[in-house]
Amino acid sequence: MGSLFLKLFLNLVQTESSKLNLATAISMVAANMIGVGVFTSLGFQVLGLSSVLPVMILWLLGGLVALSGALSYGELAAAYPRSGGEYNFLSKVYHPLLGFLSGWVSMTLGFAAPIAMIAMAFGRYFSNLMDVPPLILALILLTGVTLINLTGVKAGSKVQLFFTLTNLGLIVWIIVCGFTMSDASHFEITASQEDWAMVLSQPFATSLMYVSFAYSGWNSATYISDEIKEGKMNLPKALFYGTSIVMILYLLLNFVFLYSTPIPQLAGQVEVAYVAAKSIFGEKGANIIAGIISIGLVASLNSMLFIGPRVTQVMGQDYSLFKFLSFKSANGSPVYAILMQFGIALLLIYNSTFEKVLTSLVFTLSVFTTLTVLAVLVNRRKHPPTEGLYRTWGYPITPLFFIVVELYMMYQILTDERHQVPSLVGIGLVLIGIPVYWWANGRSFARKENNKPVAEFSE
Repeated sequence: MGSLFLKLFLNLVQTESSKLNLATAISMVAANMIGVGVFTSLGFQVLGLSSVLPVMILWLLGGLVALSGALSYGELAAAYPRSGGEYNFLSKVYHPLLGFLSGWVSMTLGFAAPIAMIAMAFGRYFSNLMDVPPLILALILLTGVTLINLTGVKAGSKVQLFFTLTNLGLIVWIIVCGFTMSDASHFEITASQEDWAMVLSQPFATSLMYVSFAYSGWNSATYISDEIKEGKMNLPKALFYGTSIVMILYLLLNFVFLYSTPIPQLAGQVEVAYVAAKSIFGEKGANIIAGIISIGLVASLNSMLFIGPRVTQVMGQDYSLFKFLSFKSANGSPVYAILMQFGIALLLIYNSTFEKVLTSLVFTLSVFTTLTVLAVLVNRRKHPPTEGLYRTWGYPITPLFFIVVELYMMYQILTDERHQVPSLVGIGLVLIGIPVYWWANGRSFARKENNKPVAEFSE
């Protein structure tokens, strides 16, 4: 871990190119994953899972699913090296309509909702240090990071590396202090029949939603393929290493939360990191941790504000209806796409309810990530991978594992009365995108890409 920090720091002070190198791409994946989810979701999970073992299995399963997705996406990214993520992959493997719908969701909710939630979490955490309303702090952060990203790729990537180091350093520090300073007299881990029954229960299945949100971002580097140096080689590495690092940190961090703090004190709490920090460091120390966590959230917010507009920009290149969103400033920033993301996030900050938006977001995005991983299987039949390109490790078990777990989670969310309405709202958003697609397509398709993998027609 220390060597990674050193490498990231050296790249922070030495990067000269407007393209993102491997270290920066890894930091983008890590920062896009580490954010409000890991610092808030445990309190919801332990409402239905009252024992350590099922909670840790939950986080391990979520990590393995994310890693399986990252390994699968790597193959598609090597075959179709263009920014856009699911928008690019689904358009090439299935049909432009599916790609458009995934881009439509990303444009309207997929990035703006997490951006809004991160900004609100920042406001809540940082308000422990200063007497300023959380809403004002959220707006200041969102505006400031947006302005930074409007200044260009290089500025955004340097800020990203700095705050990613802060975020990773904080988590490592909490883990070390949690093991060395906690009074763990309450802690007990069992493997009873009741514990294993929880693993097969509906609360466990629906809790996968919160874990899925915490791990979301493992696919983030695919949205900026065009911005990464030697993308066909470095992008699969960035997905794998970034996701693996975060999975290890998440397992250790959530174990420390449970090790340091009794489960009844965590149950139902949103700011679980603050609650656990009080057990480890005391009241004053917890306030300091809250401040550092809020600063670390800047990395996650910056990453999403950097990546999200790139999806919108690619759609603007393909559809004349959104052509204005493809505009780049002289410094390489997709100005109008960034401003649109900023505007939607502002609206959500004023009007969103955390859990409802989360359910809609996770369910809707899971539909498209599942279709994308399935595209690895479909694409293998259409276009056997060319020698030298990355192939999914563990194929076909890896993509099938991802698909089965995601379908199981979506089924459980739909059958849970508490989450049915938000899920249907997400489905409704997708359906709205269908007439928008036909309208955009009817106004002329700006340009169509060859649907064959790049490897097949490159010289």
